[in-house]
Amino acid sequence: MGSAVVDLTPGPVKEWAIQTLGPLDKPFLAVVVLVVIATIAAVAGSLETRRRPFGSAVIAAAGVLGCIAVLSRPGGTALDTLPTVVGAACGVAALRVLTRRFLTEPDDDADHQAQADPGRRRLVMYGLLGLGVVSGVVGAVGARLAHSVEADRKTFALPRPRSPARPIPTAVQPKGVALPSFITSSADFYRVDTALSVPQLSRGDWRLRIHGMVDRETTLSFDDLARFDIVETVTTLTCVSNPVGGDLISTGIWTGYRLADLLAAAGVHRDADMVLSTSIEGFTVGTPVQAVTDGRDALLAVGLNGQPLPAEHGYPARMVVPGLYGYVSATKWVVDLELTRFDRAKAYWTRQGWAARAPIKTESRIDVPRGGQTVPVGPVVFGGVAWAQNRGVRAVEIRIGDGGWQPAELGASYSNETWRLWSFPWQAKSPGRETITVRAIDNTGAVQTEERANPVPDGATGWHTVNFAVVPA
Repeated sequence: MGSAVVDLTPGPVKEWAIQTLGPLDKPFLAVVVLVVIATIAAVAGSLETRRRPFGSAVIAAAGVLGCIAVLSRPGGTALDTLPTVVGAACGVAALRVLTRRFLTEPDDDADHQAQADPGRRRLVMYGLLGLGVVSGVVGAVGARLAHSVEADRKTFALPRPRSPARPIPTAVQPKGVALPSFITSSADFYRVDTALSVPQLSRGDWRLRIHGMVDRETTLSFDDLARFDIVETVTTLTCVSNPVGGDLISTGIWTGYRLADLLAAAGVHRDADMVLSTSIEGFTVGTPVQAVTDGRDALLAVGLNGQPLPAEHGYPARMVVPGLYGYVSATKWVVDLELTRFDRAKAYWTRQGWAARAPIKTESRIDVPRGGQTVPVGPVVFGGVAWAQNRGVRAVEIRIGDGGWQPAELGASYSNETWRLWSFPWQAKSPGRETITVRAIDNTGAVQTEERANPVPDGATGWHTVNFAVVPA
């Protein structure tokens, strides 16, 4: 139901929530849903005390709408509506019990009016107790399921990769300036998805169906993955909602199985050009077949930074495809791969008006100084990150105020699939207000565009500029 609410939320509202609230977007939505439910309950209660059973009808209608919303989701089944049906039924029952006391005609005997009806009190008490029991059972089941999946994750020994990633040289991290770590910790890895609550899926319950335009429809269990070589890669992921200068980008060490190997086992038809992947909660992503099979490190990932995937990042398995924004490549909790064509199917965000194909654009960001920060007169070191996945970053240039472009110092390049950190030593000569602007040049020689564009429909563009002040030392 919560995921259905996310689906029905207008695209601009979701985009605002992602950019403005960041990791708090889901708690915010949960609060909004609770407020709406409380409002419906208040209206229903008021109606029920005045014209029974109008209040019950309101709750029943809300339940029907909830079921329709759930069934409208990809892969929605009658079983998925059970929590909504049970919730609506309990709501109607509780409403009728709790409002019954208000529907009895008052007795003419004032002394009798002052006496509470013990039977009525018991009904109210039992109604409240019943609601408490139902809420407790639902909460306990959810907590138990989350605990069991976390226990499953902790008992999973990540297989040793047959092809480990190259060691990361210390030179990737510039010295003299506080920048993000080249490898983002799992706890700090950005998260953007449509799941209101983290899906709970164990390895034993997980299955991956590969079907559609293939020679052999295949369903793989988690144990079946052992038939394929497991590899380790280092890849930077970027969210298409990332604004200029934004932080919806992270780099991780991924352990998993090449998607190309899994698809080859099923035999992909030559005219298939899209992998339509589906997560356990029905979210869909359309990825070009070429991007999965052209030799880049496209994975069905089961590990992040040497540990099993965290639940919020897709445990037990997710997709990682370098060079593409996450909404067309990075399905978490993936359970279905359908080989199809872009002219036959549309994925979730494409139906919301985003581009069907979205290679990552060349972008760069200033981390030091922050907007409005002060720096003392004298030598300072600025810094940030730049990225152009699947092409790589050749150079980063800096402009102070209206001056000319100057080359930044680059940390070592690990690969074309990862970001590149940069630093820029500068001599602050006198107090005053200044600006710093950054742009990147990729390995094809293309210079990052100055033209400003919003994230919709295929990623933001523009140079990042930060205002700062020089103060006396």
